[in-house]
Amino acid sequence: QEPVTVLGQIGCDSNGKLNAKSVILEGDREHSAGGQVPLDLSELQEYSFFPGQVVIVEGTNSTGKCLVASKLYEGVPLPFHTPPEPAQGELRDGKAAKLSRRSGMGTTPPFSGISADTEPRMVLVACGPYTTSDSITYDPLSDLVDIIVRDKPDVCVLFGPFLDAKHEEVENYRLLGSFSDIFKLCLKTIIEGTRSAGSQLVFVPSQRDVHHDYVYPQPPFSYAELPKEDKPRVHFVSDPCTLEIHGTVFGLTSTDLLFHMGAEEISSSPGISDRFTRILKHVLTQRSYYPLYPPAEGMNVDHETFCVHAALPVTPHVLVVPSELRYFVKDVLGCVCINPGRLTKGQVGGTYGRLLVQLPEADAPHRNPCVSAQVIRI
Repeated sequence: QEPVTVLGQIGCDSNGKLNAKSVILEGDREHSAGGQVPLDLSELQEYSFFPGQVVIVEGTNSTGKCLVASKLYEGVPLPFHTPPEPAQGELRDGKAAKLSRRSGMGTTPPFSGISADTEPRMVLVACGPYTTSDSITYDPLSDLVDIIVRDKPDVCVLFGPFLDAKHEEVENYRLLGSFSDIFKLCLKTIIEGTRSAGSQLVFVPSQRDVHHDYVYPQPPFSYAELPKEDKPRVHFVSDPCTLEIHGTVFGLTSTDLLFHMGAEEISSSPGISDRFTRILKHVLTQRSYYPLYPPAEGMNVDHETFCVHAALPVTPHVLVVPSELRYFVKDVLGCVCINPGRLTKGQVGGTYGRLLVQLPEADAPHRNPCVSAQVIRI
């Protein structure tokens, strides 16, 4: 029998976990009426599958009941974004970093003046919780604010949760104020405390933010009390979001996709033994901030907005993926992927990330603008 080549989505034939014997390939409704066929993986030397993955499979189906896969075609990542050359007479600001939103819940113009010089820019990334598990006093956050004032990064990307729904004080309703009031006090501490540093602040919400919308994609925070003097440097974005910072495209998401996908992925991959690298490669080749389907338990997905706001518009130069899993910095398909960890781990301090980005020289236009990335203990 001649082999056939088919396109479909990986699924599981039962309600249990995906395994090598339960993999099915499901077609779309338009072309195959959602038809399903079991996959026999015995002839594949290596593979890595998760539910929701879109794949092209070559194989034979001699019985009409099972497709024996002989070859697997992986996706191809999107191209990197190439910033246009600044026009003659265009604004050049040697201090401000350029931020513009590439995707998310709507679009916005650039946040600040265009920075066209080649000086490196420092970007700090940190992820909540910003309190230890035995206190609600935000001492770790105060330490982070001191670091921002000391190091004066050009941009600080701060991921939620800012008031963690999993915190014992929150779960037992032992707070002295409303969720919204405590969140606003937290924002005030950050914004006023870093004013002397002059850093651009980017706030990314989390589904663990107890006062915010429990939906994915998640809309930005609203903060009507933001002082007028701080509006040029304070930016509220969605989860997920794609930002351009000084010619470097950052992919940002507070959702723990590493944990979610790691729990569902199955693999036989002698070539890539690193699970994190495999998962991140899937994210880039599937061109989605959250390619897992069905989503992890507890994820409330708005499918009407998912396809627009959770799709990668380009391959980012830097992908920031905070996770409960161990922190790392990796180069995956030319994209610098960083898990900065969380600012607190239980009752002790955790970690944050620091990156240097620099516009590439004219003789090396395809070099990744991220020239340095490190994870630092608080």
